[in-house]
Amino acid sequence: MTVRALRFPTQHEFHRGFNLIRTELDIADDFDADVQEELANLGQSLGRFRAVTDITDRRDIELVTIDPPSSMDLDQAYNAVRIPGGYRVFYAIADPASFVAPAGPLDNATRNRGVTYYAPDHNSPLHPRSLSEHAASLLPDVDRPAVLWIIDLDDQGGPVDVQFKRAMVRSRAKLSYVEVQQQLDAGTADENLQLLREIGTARQELERQRGGVSINLPSQEVVPTDIGYTLEHDDPIPVENWNAQISLLAGMTAGSMMLDAGVGLLRTLPPT
Repeated sequence: MTVRALRFPTQHEFHRGFNLIRTELDIADDFDADVQEELANLGQSLGRFRAVTDITDRRDIELVTIDPPSSMDLDQAYNAVRIPGGYRVFYAIADPASFVAPAGPLDNATRNRGVTYYAPDHNSPLHPRSLSEHAASLLPDVDRPAVLWIIDLDDQGGPVDVQFKRAMVRSRAKLSYVEVQQQLDAGTADENLQLLREIGTARQELERQRGGVSINLPSQEVVPTDIGYTLEHDDPIPVENWNAQISLLAGMTAGSMMLDAGVGLLRTLPPT
């Protein structure tokens, strides 16, 4: 009997193979020179945003972001307070469109890409990283334009009033899911994070009552090793689901507004 040793591809060979796939699918990592030129003027773009848009100064809100620890494209920030009869949720969504000239090189490039493409070795971003991970990212202790949702909820977590507007915001902290969960479990979390658990739990109950389904599958992460890549799984922790409920809340209110106005595109599921 002949025994042959298996040879695993090297990291370089994996990367070359992924590059061939990206080439075949016409997925570009870099942006053209005209886009790079527009990116060089991002500071001026922010000035135009402030000058031409009805923007509210809401840097007073104690927003925080909650993401995986390595994330730099921070596109959502949260805060909540108690109000008579319920809660008020502030949810800021990063506004990269405020930096982009309509029908300009960057706008056209992102429309052509459509999404960020992920491969085991790296991702090919929808927006240039200088925008998504820096200029437009809701990084802590810097001013950023955002679309701000202000959603009043009753004591059961149901929306009773919704407002949204473009606003200048300032995140106070870049938090990870694990550290927020640890603070909540240890009883050291501030009221903002305690309300995330309270509101998130209430929204989960409303989801059950309306027949909604959340499939909490383990997260998957491709991790490089000495012989290639391995796939690691990690069960979601409760704070991830509570945070997802806030995002879903903003999406549902946006959907209701679009239905009322008769505009936009909505993805729906057939009735069961």
